[in-house]
Amino acid sequence: MNFWGDEQFSFFESILFQTLGRTVDVIETQFLSGGDINMAAQVFSSEGVFFVKWNHADSQTTLGAFNPFETEARGLNLLRRTDTLAIPEIMGCGQHQGKSYLILEFISSGKPNQLYWEMLGQSLAEMHSHTQPRFGLHFDNFIGSLPQTNTLTSSGFDFFFDQRLLPQAGMALYKGLLTKPYYEALFRLREQLPNLLPNERPALLHGDLWSGNVMVTEQGTPALIDPAVYYGFREAELAFSKLFGGFDQRFYDAYNEAFPLDRGFDERVGIYNLYPLLVHVNLFGSGYVSGVERILKRYL
Repeated sequence: MNFWGDEQFSFFESILFQTLGRTVDVIETQFLSGGDINMAAQVFSSEGVFFVKWNHADSQTTLGAFNPFETEARGLNLLRRTDTLAIPEIMGCGQHQGKSYLILEFISSGKPNQLYWEMLGQSLAEMHSHTQPRFGLHFDNFIGSLPQTNTLTSSGFDFFFDQRLLPQAGMALYKGLLTKPYYEALFRLREQLPNLLPNERPALLHGDLWSGNVMVTEQGTPALIDPAVYYGFREAELAFSKLFGGFDQRFYDAYNEAFPLDRGFDERVGIYNLYPLLVHVNLFGSGYVSGVERILKRYL
């Protein structure tokens, strides 16, 4: 079904020509959810089926020399190179007619097979085994539409506080969403982090692991989309997965069997989830503030 008409078809055909280097006929398009600021579509063409995200170039939030689509592409490629989970292939990324776009392999959805959750747990554990000497990443990126800095840092505690909690808390304070006493409480929590969290080596993280970013492929196996990658504490990833109800217990059991966690992980979940909660405060407003306050009261 065509939702946009000839002008949109022309846009898709042009960017596919730029990407593939040959004429492409668009046959059909279907609108899909593209998040808060992007448009997205499944594009059926003479060269196959693609997933396309785009928006007006002047609406993009930039971070250094990169825009969100460029950093998303780099993050997806980083995860693909681990050869652990299905990750959509990057077909093209650029600008055309005042719009920024990202073209991805289209992953068809199916029903989870019997070992879906075990596969997701084991494969994520394998992905987390990929490490580097310092926390962070060699480029900055985004979580949702918010900038996420990844300056390489030797201490995981410093990285978690200075580049995850502090920027988001500062933004929430500036917006009048977080009160000053709770902002100051974060600094008291910082002093306790080495006593509260295990000091593990940096692990390659998807960075935005909730159910909306985990797909089931046509073969019934897991795939990941929309990353906010960096090297960080792997427990932060698992904690994030529990923020909105959590995954099937088979996922956590399989992960722990493949890459055992230190005892007491469940007691640490709230600390890690201060970051995604603060992100939600800044993206969606005061409804998430009470969650931040409850966690700070618990640990202080």
